[in-house]
Amino acid sequence: MSLIKQRQNASIKTGIRDGYGKAKIFAALSADEQGPITVASRLELEPGATIGFHSHDCDEETYAIVSGKGIYEFDGGECPALPGDIFVTQLGMSHGLRNDGNTPLIFFAVVGKK
Repeated sequence: MSLIKQRQNASIKTGIRDGYGKAKIFAALSADEQGPITVASRLELEPGATIGFHSHDCDEETYAIVSGKGIYEFDGGECPALPGDIFVTQLGMSHGLRNDGNTPLIFFAVVGKK
């Protein structure tokens, strides 16, 4: 069993997955680390910012919304993203996320190999 602690330093990313705006990312794992979970992080998406619509051809991703409000886009539609919501994007699916609120949209993102 290994313990992975969230790193305390945030990185600022702009235009995640060809989206727009800025996000603070607090990573526990990054894509350069090995294992079935390849990315695990807490993100703070600024008001008006988006994570661009993208596909998951080799992995799956789960978002867990902590605070704020947004719109989760997926193959075939979109729906509100509110605190307590969990979205799973399975292998072969596409998704995106946008903050349509006035405060940061805070969520956890976990990417894993199938």
